[in-house]
Amino acid sequence: MITAADGVLAVVGPTATGKSELAVALAKRLDGQIVNADSMQLYRGMDIGTAKLPPAERGGIEHHLLDIWPIAKSAAVAEYQALARLAIAAIHERGRLPILVGGSGLYLRGALDRLEFPGESPQIRARLYRELDEHGPQPLHDRLAERDPLAAAAILASNGRRIVRALEVIELTGAPFTARMPGFDSIYDLVQVGLDRADLDERVEQRVTRMMRSGLLDEIRGLLPHGLRASPTAGKALGYAQLLGCLDDDGQVVGDLDEAVEQTVRATRRFARRQRSWFRRDPRIQWLDAARADLESAALATLSG
Repeated sequence: MITAADGVLAVVGPTATGKSELAVALAKRLDGQIVNADSMQLYRGMDIGTAKLPPAERGGIEHHLLDIWPIAKSAAVAEYQALARLAIAAIHERGRLPILVGGSGLYLRGALDRLEFPGESPQIRARLYRELDEHGPQPLHDRLAERDPLAAAAILASNGRRIVRALEVIELTGAPFTARMPGFDSIYDLVQVGLDRADLDERVEQRVTRMMRSGLLDEIRGLLPHGLRASPTAGKALGYAQLLGCLDDDGQVVGDLDEAVEQTVRATRRFARRQRSWFRRDPRIQWLDAARADLESAALATLSG
């Protein structure tokens, strides 16, 4: 049984499985506080498109590492690692249980496991970014697939920034990006609950439809003055990238909006499959069917199993 003294609970798995809602329910039962582990929910103003729980739906539970970065900032896993561990330590000091929740696999492992991130080479990175600007992300992703298939499977082919970083590390170290991944060894007394469900494709489509009805397009318009289009990370997020392609710099629709929505659904389904593949490699995760009626009780049972 994990304790608030040194334990951590993580709720992980593919998108659209209900992780945030379960985490809130568990925090109420376990006197916990939540630490966000979704890389896009770190950004201020990206609410609808990241399925960020509105404050009214957080059950009075304190949430950490939401809305901490401006849109223009480039994400850095090593920076998140430091912030997450500080948040976990602060929650422990309060005598509460930290509950990490999210689907960003590398961010979760960075926060929880004995994982060190390699240095940087401005020269290699600049050269790779020139290639990215000239040819787009697909040729670089193809190169990554040759040199490190596992990394390519975990990184979206449209995510040029992460592809560049993986190739940079490969050149720096002479080894696959994923070769630096240690064994599954946490620095905490850790329990991980994984959520998955058979109807995930349908739920993804329903979620995207709900986001559009909730005002995702207007949210994106409101973020244009904050640098969303030029952002190396936020501007490439699922849904945001596809809809940005339909808008001019004044926020007027100039493309096929229905096609952009369909592209978002397809891309999100592919992303969910990558998430599933990433998390299924971790033997520590105790998997639950997110559709079961007694999900909260089943999750609580994993803590004493």
